[in-house]
Amino acid sequence: MPEVSAITGPVFACHRLDAHTESPERLRLIDGRIPDRVWRRPPVRASVADLLRVHDAEYIDRIAGLSASGAEVAFLTPDTYLAPGSYETALFAAGSAIEAARLAEAGEHSFALVRPPGHHATRNRAMGYCIFNNAAVAAASLLDRGAERVAILDWDLHHGNGTQEIFYDSDRVLFCSVHQQGAFPGSGWVDEIGEGEGRGFTQNAPLAPGATLADLAYVITEAFAPAIVTYDPDLLIISAGQDGLVDDPKAGMTLVPGDYGVLTGMVAEILDRPIALVLEGGYGPSQGEAVQAIFEGLLGDTPSAPDSPPRQSTRSVVRALRLLTG
Repeated sequence: MPEVSAITGPVFACHRLDAHTESPERLRLIDGRIPDRVWRRPPVRASVADLLRVHDAEYIDRIAGLSASGAEVAFLTPDTYLAPGSYETALFAAGSAIEAARLAEAGEHSFALVRPPGHHATRNRAMGYCIFNNAAVAAASLLDRGAERVAILDWDLHHGNGTQEIFYDSDRVLFCSVHQQGAFPGSGWVDEIGEGEGRGFTQNAPLAPGATLADLAYVITEAFAPAIVTYDPDLLIISAGQDGLVDDPKAGMTLVPGDYGVLTGMVAEILDRPIALVLEGGYGPSQGEAVQAIFEGLLGDTPSAPDSPPRQSTRSVVRALRLLTG
């Protein structure tokens, strides 16, 4: 069984805006739930060169300038803010995602417990609380270091539109996203499968509201797992957003904390090799318990998969996805 680590530290509390949903409180809930058997590793700062693999130089300069302007807070979008410490915090978020991928390459399951999240950030635009696309930066770093192929599985309630956009025309990253149909940002329809050389290397499973563990498990086992096994990536990265919890303020799915342990165990068995995880969304009171369940899944303490069947609408999504991507 591989070692398991958590990358975390106080730097992630430096990006803050009072009363905002995406706050340091998220990691405080998680910190006390990290099992004793998990190694704690310090955050790592990304370089500008790391960011330039997926983000435009002008965009990076704009973020750095606004964060250093002395203004108490600036808004990049109505829901995405910059405070004086935000640029530095975002660099550590991206760098820690790279480090999680490096540790997984070296044989260790590693979870980068970072904020701000990243999967909505495109090459030149912040959105949905996200500034830099941490998972995409990590994947691009792997490819630059010699990896041939990387897979990213995103189970956040919201579609990872930024990650999709960045790799949409590439066959070197397989992007698989299961999310709630029609939720922010409104993308991630089943017919969005990539273009050019990337055609067929984007897979989206938009689920009707009210999704359960049985629905997500069905998508993973019947659609994503076969695609990932066939693709045979050098590394699998999970964009781990736990806003599918039933008590999350973004609620639309009905998962409970232990369900994320089941999902983690299922994903870890797909390739039977270490995986890297990067924290995305998750804003409810049981977020810490869900992350604890993820660690337990990585440690091998995995509950059984659900016996209940998926909904017919989920079966239809998977059937359409198979037809579109072969």
